[in-house]
Amino acid sequence: MSLDQNRAPIYEALENFKRMRIVPFDVPGHKRGRGNSELTDFLGQACMNVDVNSMKPLDNLCHPVSVIKEAESIAAEAFGAANAFFMVGGTTSAVQSMILYACKSGDKIIMPRNVHRSAINALILCDAVPVYVNPDVNNELGIALGMSVKQVEEAINANPDAKAVLVNNPTYYGICSDLKRITELAHSKGMLVLVDEAHGTHFYFGDNFPVTAMAADADLASVSMHKSGGSLTQSSFLLLGDRINADYMRQIINLTQTTSASYLLLSSLDISRKRLALNGREIFAETVEMAEYARSEINSIGGYYAYSKELINGDSIYDFDVSKLSVYTLPIGLAGIEVYDLLRDEYDIQIEFGDIGNILAYISVGDRKRDIERLISALYEIRRRFGKEATGMLSQEYVNPIVTETPRKAFYADKESVPLEMAAGRICSEFVMCYPPGIPILAPGELITEEIIDYIKYAKEKGCSMTGTEDINIERLNVIV
Repeated sequence: MSLDQNRAPIYEALENFKRMRIVPFDVPGHKRGRGNSELTDFLGQACMNVDVNSMKPLDNLCHPVSVIKEAESIAAEAFGAANAFFMVGGTTSAVQSMILYACKSGDKIIMPRNVHRSAINALILCDAVPVYVNPDVNNELGIALGMSVKQVEEAINANPDAKAVLVNNPTYYGICSDLKRITELAHSKGMLVLVDEAHGTHFYFGDNFPVTAMAADADLASVSMHKSGGSLTQSSFLLLGDRINADYMRQIINLTQTTSASYLLLSSLDISRKRLALNGREIFAETVEMAEYARSEINSIGGYYAYSKELINGDSIYDFDVSKLSVYTLPIGLAGIEVYDLLRDEYDIQIEFGDIGNILAYISVGDRKRDIERLISALYEIRRRFGKEATGMLSQEYVNPIVTETPRKAFYADKESVPLEMAAGRICSEFVMCYPPGIPILAPGELITEEIIDYIKYAKEKGCSMTGTEDINIERLNVIV
């Protein structure tokens, strides 16, 4: 029997709770906002009234038996999953839960090296051993692509004892792998398929998007509802296929997820799922229309390259997410991060990220046509005012790493701090990355090379937001003694 997608059980329970006028002698201590008037003035009384603790009428995320359980069942049906879990630690917690479920200490997991840092953090936690598939690179755009089926097959055949294959789908730039074929290969060898689908919420609710993880028969998928689905920041779903033990997965989730789940986040997931289940096709048709219009107009400016399905090669770019507005900027003589900064500082436009050669403007449920026009006009003005000869520009976004130790062993090894210029030839024991997108330039256990040092210096010089190191200025790196 189909479940009613018009329902939003957590939201309904909170509305009923508000009508009950219960006197609070529990946490949180602000007591419906009365104890913190400045915060209440800032966030609003309606928000503070439902920032509440788990209680019988509202269920408990760690062990749901009523409204949360019902909401998760409705969400699972909406996504075409066997089960769904509400995640209040962001997709980071969902990615880590997938890996902690699949791998124990010493187990191998096949994954692309251009994973989000949350995946490598999970390897540090559980001591799994990564078998990296270095992604192909588009040399014109300098970006890492999806996973080649041939490379995945070779990794599977060389490591038949691996427990799982993890796939980014789509990447930050909108690149999709041949998820169905990769899943078939992994399942033929008894391996689980885990999909970091952080940027693919809309695939489940719109038309003519790349295949979803659940439709491709993957086993687990982490979905950032807050990115393109309209829920509050830090709220996500973890989707399960029918091969996964949902009761054991809940135990895995509870190893790291908070016991004080925010009902603001939970209700936002519930309400947003309802909206997309009922109206997602229309919402995302409009989103794609805006993205396609923006792409056409930006490409007509000259210099910029807003790329799309023309990149598809049937393998490492098996498909492309046309709602992504990824733009290559180097031909106008500006790094992506420079265009990012100019948009914000000169034109009051905040885009998702800028890296060495590209920018990403995230277009989703809340955008308006006039905002798209403003972005297009600003990019035209930036080219006119600030564009220059594209000489001396570093183009490569991704440098293939040389892995010498497992992430956990390197992270916990005895270490010393050395100046960046003197780190070549040493083994890194920490992360170095631009955030966003949060894909490590260096991860624990990888060899530091002159090429990587030059890349870090260049990224710093251009103004990339660098994170991950103990030294906040990234003038020194921790290396294994």
